Amino acid sequence: MYSGKKLAIGSALCSMMSVQGGASIAKYLFHLLGPAGAVLLRVGIAGLMLFAVIRPNIFKYTREQWKCILFYGASIGLMNFTFYCGIQRVPLGIGVAIEFIGPLGVAVYASRKPLDFLWVLLAAAGIALIVPWQGGGDMWGYVFVTIAGVMWAAYILSAGKLAGKMKNTEAVACGMCVASLIVLPFAIADGDIFKLNGKLLLLGLGVAVFSSALPFTLDLFTIKKLEARTYSVLQSLHPVFAALSGLIFLKEYLSAVQWLAVIFIVTASAGSALSTPARE
Repeated sequence: MYSGKKLAIGSALCSMMSVQGGASIAKYLFHLLGPAGAVLLRVGIAGLMLFAVIRPNIFKYTREQWKCILFYGASIGLMNFTFYCGIQRVPLGIGVAIEFIGPLGVAVYASRKPLDFLWVLLAAAGIALIVPWQGGGDMWGYVFVTIAGVMWAAYILSAGKLAGKMKNTEAVACGMCVASLIVLPFAIADGDIFKLNGKLLLLGLGVAVFSSALPFTLDLFTIKKLEARTYSVLQSLHPVFAALSGLIFLKEYLSAVQWLAVIFIVTASAGSALSTPARE
């Protein structure tokens, strides 16, 4: 049992490295396909792959299930689109750190304990350290990743509503396809998606596998093996992996103050997860 838990923790760490490594690959696509085109390739290819493997019977779903699927898929599409728009303008590590206000907000709202105010203040201090108040950065980038954080919260809430109403694998497959339809008009309006060729399609396949298909598969294994609290604490490491991925693959260097801000936000998220009552 203990070895199974260690394997699950390793699986969670691999999932986070996969997601942030995929995001680094996606940034290479921005110059040619734009954020909308990169997101469309990511969720579109992943959705088609999962749909082909799982083959959900979409005609058996009830109206209530479809409402949940549409909300879930829309949150996935908008979360990824606004996040990619954001990290086109700000470093990956900073973007993920700010985006984490979404799950942190959900955790704090669900708990509402006095100690949670400490985590909110710590996260707010981290964000205050990151944002270039003197105009030394792209404010639109920070706006986009903040919106992505809100959509991340919507994704968590929609996934919670969908849980128990249908199989997780079917929900992910259908949600990815809905997300593709949400992003498609943005990609068409941008026009860069029409530059797609074999090389870009191969890169898109890499983004889809590393950012969606592989981590979702690993997460399903992890969630079954770990307590919700342990899983949430591990997820708090996302900004760290994003900063390291940006440094290794994109040569995005963070200042000492920015690293301190990332640590503040990670600590706030982990602290919030630890202070939330364990679920049975």
